[in-house]
Amino acid sequence: MISHTIVLVSLILISFTAVVSAGSFYQDFDIKWGDGRAKILDSGKLLTLSLDKASGSGFQSKNQYLFGKVDMQLKLVPGNSAGTVTSYYLSSLGSTHDEIDFEFLGNLSGDPYVLHTNVFTQGKGNREQQFYLCFSVDGTPIRQFKNMQSNGISFPKDQPMWIYSSLWNADDWATRGGLVKTDWSQAPFTASYRNFNAQACIWSSSSSSSSCSSNNPANNSWLSESLDSTGQERIKSVQKNYMIYNYCTDLKRFPQGLPPECSSA
Repeated sequence: MISHTIVLVSLILISFTAVVSAGSFYQDFDIKWGDGRAKILDSGKLLTLSLDKASGSGFQSKNQYLFGKVDMQLKLVPGNSAGTVTSYYLSSLGSTHDEIDFEFLGNLSGDPYVLHTNVFTQGKGNREQQFYLCFSVDGTPIRQFKNMQSNGISFPKDQPMWIYSSLWNADDWATRGGLVKTDWSQAPFTASYRNFNAQACIWSSSSSSSSCSSNNPANNSWLSESLDSTGQERIKSVQKNYMIYNYCTDLKRFPQGLPPECSSA
């Protein structure tokens, strides 16, 4: 969940924060690519993406969102998923875009997925953190990106973003740095999506405003959500036990000094 400062992820439940009620995939998303490899099924309650050697597939939300809380249940590629990436992210467009990434990097059967996260502000990324997925992490915060604009650090709050998801082949880097390649004898690979729900500010390009501008503040209580002391402790625990890479500790990558937001990360 992103509620201005928080990114929350779970084993099969992803929550961003970027007001809408649960609908159907027909209503909320467009299939953007894949030549029939993406399908909306079960009267709009299920969406599947598939990947074979010829192509992957992907979808995009019909709406743009400025702030909010967005939930999606995601079933990752089962079995030997090495080389595949299932991405789920928020992004605006352009060279100075904002973006909040979750990328699930496949692995050999029996090994855990690696969750790759990143945050782009004004076109600048390079803020990667990676985690091993663990059991019973639904609703547990794993990462926080604070608003430090007062210190000259840009923050993704002004550009409305679409929700995207795609399933694609990245065996040049995704699994053990590209050492393990995709086993195409296992194709097609499939990821499944259910129960999309958004409590979010829908952006209107025609009026250059969001739906939250005119809503009753009582209905937008999520706008003031923040991590309490329990949430902070849970983040520390997850990062201690499951984080496998943090750009804020990579001194070799940043020999001239760590990025400024790392001082309070």
